[in-house]
Amino acid sequence: MPQDSPESQRYRLASLTDKRALSKLGIIGLVVLIIVMCFAYAGGWLWADRLSQAKVIDGFELANGGVHSGFRRNHAKGVCVTGSFESNGAGARLSRATVLSPGSFAVAGRISLAGGHPGAADEPTDVRAMGLRILPPTGEEWRTAMIDLPVFVVRDPESFYEQLLATKLDPATGKPDPAKVAAFSNAHPEFAAAMKVVKSNPFSSGFANANYNSLIAFRFVNAAGVVTPVRWSMVATDPFAPEAADQAKGPDKNYLFDDLIARLARGPVQWHLVVTIAKPGDATDDATIRWPADREHVDVGTLTLDRAETEAPGNCRDINFDPLALPAGIESSDDPLLSLRSAGYSESFTRREGEKKTPSAVQVPVTGKGP
Repeated sequence: MPQDSPESQRYRLASLTDKRALSKLGIIGLVVLIIVMCFAYAGGWLWADRLSQAKVIDGFELANGGVHSGFRRNHAKGVCVTGSFESNGAGARLSRATVLSPGSFAVAGRISLAGGHPGAADEPTDVRAMGLRILPPTGEEWRTAMIDLPVFVVRDPESFYEQLLATKLDPATGKPDPAKVAAFSNAHPEFAAAMKVVKSNPFSSGFANANYNSLIAFRFVNAAGVVTPVRWSMVATDPFAPEAADQAKGPDKNYLFDDLIARLARGPVQWHLVVTIAKPGDATDDATIRWPADREHVDVGTLTLDRAETEAPGNCRDINFDPLALPAGIESSDDPLLSLRSAGYSESFTRREGEKKTPSAVQVPVTGKGP
């Protein structure tokens, strides 16, 4: 059989090389397409009716009368706080996280009210919130966002979105439409049950004497790899007092914040970080269900806040208190609200970072004792 000429061999080799190159390009193109499709799926671009983080934040904007430039889409009204967390080491048997080993760690935080109106007047039944960024010297940080409700009122992202629309304020009355709220409650018996628990617990007279709860379960992992489902609370050392009936009747629209600023001017405010340990069978995927009161509680340290600051560039204004920003030794649970919160916080942060900033309604004096 005659042999190929040198020119023919070179042609066949070049052709084979071209085919291999095209094959590699095809594989690379397929990988890129898969990545793009994953991003499209996560962003909700493939199906218009899929609940995406953008759709949730659109819902917040709709419920709060539009966009309030530069502010969070929820918990828009707030003040920055700083201080420290003193870990007593009692949490080390549950988690290998540095923030739970003995030591003192810097804290940057934010105290806020639920709602998307940054200039709304403080109300007695406003949900109080505490966001914290605990910063150990190792570089691993712990971000957590808590509220003063005893349970959350919905158990999954879809219910959250439906509740957001059902409780949208009617421009004519300034209140939610009772018919829509009733319809949502009838369709979600867990909401009605959770609201009974919420209404049975009075609101505190201020931020400093409120207890703040994670509500959502997490997993602590210790040095031996043992996993423990937990929830946690910041339990105030200032004595609890319910809000007085006439507390909100004065002319001060920011009375809850002004009371906190005045309280910090008198001295530091403290909370104990108390971890609640689940037992087998306790719900870790449903924040509407309270764990039994007899569960083990472990005091793992003390939070001390000693200063308040007006929101400004470089302080808590620009912190995303993503609940999934966790150090090694603390992990997410199977609660579906965690991914909703993390994605929603990210979407809100992205939107407001690209907007013109307007001054906060809460202004902290920069002279005199304290903040």
